[in-house]
Order: sequence, then C-alpha cells, then structure tokens
Amino acid sequence: MKKRLPPLNWLRSFEASARHLNFTQAATELNLTQAAISQQVKGLESQLGVSLFKRLPRGLELTEAGQAYMPVVHEAVERLAAATDELFGQGRKRLLTVRANLVFFTTWLAPRLERFRARHPEVGLRFTSNIWLDEREKEADMEIRYGQGVWPGYKSSRLTWDDLFPVCAPLLNTGEPPPASPDALGGHTLLHVIGYEEGWGHWLNQTGFHKVDPSQGLQFDTLITALEMAALGHGLALGRTSLVAGMIASGRLVAPFEQRIATNEAFYLACPAHQYMSPQAEVFWSWLVEEAELARDEAQLQPEI
Repeated sequence: MKKRLPPLNWLRSFEASARHLNFTQAATELNLTQAAISQQVKGLESQLGVSLFKRLPRGLELTEAGQAYMPVVHEAVERLAAATDELFGQGRKRLLTVRANLVFFTTWLAPRLERFRARHPEVGLRFTSNIWLDEREKEADMEIRYGQGVWPGYKSSRLTWDDLFPVCAPLLNTGEPPPASPDALGGHTLLHVIGYEEGWGHWLNQTGFHKVDPSQGLQFDTLITALEMAALGHGLALGRTSLVAGMIASGRLVAPFEQRIATNEAFYLACPAHQYMSPQAEVFWSWLVEEAELARDEAQLQPEI
C-alpha cells in the first residue's frame, strides 16, 4: 500500500526551515508563527517516522534523513511555484491548447489567425500537431480532425466543404506539362496520403477512369507533404478545395482536369462531449466556425479554381 503524501504546508515548513536552519526565519518567510512552523515539522516527522532536524541550543541541524529529503522537497516546491506562476501568476493568462491537423493549420488556419488575435488579444493560444500522437498522451481543449465527423464521445462542428481533384506543378520535374486527361495518369506518379479514405482509388472510380492503376506511386503520412511534392513536380496529388486554393492562386499548383467530386470527408473542430469548455475555448470555437461558414459562402460566390 502506498504511503500517504504529507500535507503541502508541512513540506513547505520543512523546506524553509532546512534552508534557514532556523524556525523563526522560516516563520517570517511563510508568514506564520514560530510555534506553527515547529508544530508542522513535528507533524511531518511523526508521519515519516524519522527525525529531520537536530534541535541545538543555537539553531537547527539536519539529520541524515533530513539531508537526504531536503533536495527532493526543495526541487518539488520550486517546480510547483514556477509552474503556478507561469500558468496562473499575476499578468499571466491560461493558454488555450488546440491540437490541429498539420495541413489544415498550414494552408487554412494560419492565414486567418491574425484576425482572431486582433479581435481577441486576451486569449492565449498553443497549437500542437496531431502527427503520431496518442490521444491519451497530451491533453487539448479541442482539436481539428479529418473524417466523417462522428467520433464516439465527441461533439464536432464541420469546417470545410470541399471538392476533390488532382493537382500538380505547372511543369513536372521531367520538364513535361501535366497530363491532358486522367486516362494518362497511368504514366505519372500518384502521390498518396495514408489514412484518407477518399484517395486515388475513390476518385478514379467516381470519375469513371477504371483503367488507371490507383496503387502505383509514393505514399506519405501527411497531406501537406504530398502537396509539397506535387508543387515540386514529383507527381500528382489529390487536392481539396479549401486547402489548395492558396497554392493554385500563387501558381505553385494547377488543376489539370475538369473532373472533380464532392468529398464526404471533411475537417471538423471536435472536443469531448462532456468536457468543460472555458470562456476562451467558447470564443475560439465560435470564431473558427464563423470563419468556416464565411469561407464556404465566399467559395460559393467564386468561380471554380
């Protein structure tokens, strides 16, 4: 059976007394009486079953047990004080942690973040990537996921409504232009993304180009990597409207074919259904959903990219 940890105030009294080797000075530092400090140290010694100090006529001296215990307690108190000051100290603000899909953050969210910061400078943000991350390893207030929008125990809001279509560089790294028709894709490198259900096989089947082998090419674990490889001319990737608009507008990517299909998968803002949502989290959630709806409205008014 694990031994119960001593009360924090007993440990603080021991740590201060051990540093000063004097109960009176420790009492002054902690704003307590000398009698209270002495009583708390006695309580700690009683719980631990050892003496931590030798009471001498002119002060205190640590016993061997006290000398061994002091560094551990001192480090724990210092770390706790530093963390408390960092997270909750005067002038500090709690950071809102958002775990974001990397391609969504890079191509969609990052260009819009300045608008949120200008509107809500009081909200501190921390972004983490979800690459290779076990959900149990790091807590987040919310996260941006890709999928069908249904995850047991989670609530979600849809952020993207995309078409799926091939994209590539204006000139491939062979010096050739992009293929003129999807029928010619068999002679080019297809860039695949692991974990996306709506991949090349799905697009080729939906558009009727069944003779193209969808299995050939290169595989990547992130869409941003596949898009960068496409922009460098190494093959063709499947773009999603909201994610490739900027790269197409800049000329780094082109969409060589007219054929495109609506995606069933999308990016969603999600969090545990019964998780407490802080005011900062509510503000960011509302803003992000508002931005997504605005982007959808703007896309419907613009010609196809």
